[in-house]
Amino acid sequence: MSLLTDLIEKLQWLPGIGRKSAQRLAFYLQKMEKARVKELTEAIMRARLHLKECSRCHNLSEQDPCEVCSNPRREQDYLCVVEQPSDVMVIEKTNEYKGLYHVLHGVLSPIDDIGPDDLRIQALLSRLQSQNVSEVILATNPTTEGDATALYIAKLLKPLGIRVTRIARGLPMGSDLDLADITTLSRALEGRREI
Repeated sequence: MSLLTDLIEKLQWLPGIGRKSAQRLAFYLQKMEKARVKELTEAIMRARLHLKECSRCHNLSEQDPCEVCSNPRREQDYLCVVEQPSDVMVIEKTNEYKGLYHVLHGVLSPIDDIGPDDLRIQALLSRLQSQNVSEVILATNPTTEGDATALYIAKLLKPLGIRVTRIARGLPMGSDLDLADITTLSRALEGRREI
């Protein structure tokens, strides 16, 4: 196998990168200055080695607890539950939400053999028992799996007497939060409803 073919195959390991995109990236990398390729490689290694999961919210961070959890200016009684760390970044860009987060690291998906024990749901329940939270905002993606996960969590939280809301449907069905524009996501957060 040639070095170029090997690089193309490895680039396809990245989400959303098919054969044609991998080829474009491989050829682009070959044109880049060697110093820039080295910087990119080192940045990937530093991120992989030094980013860790926050022990409170399970977001990725260089510190534990993360910057959001350790910020005393955040509204401690609001907890926004999201699927992935990338969703936290997207919501933060709106500058609308000032509470805390809880990252599930996935959604319920029986077809992919992902059940409640594969997500950070038990950690969420433990957190809610030790932290005074008045509202949990379920901000899972508007997909079948995201909706199922939100409903599952809402049923678990009902007996706790905590207000549970779901972000509004400003987002198209089947899309991901990280693909939404900031205005749409801001309106979805503002228009959340109780479930």
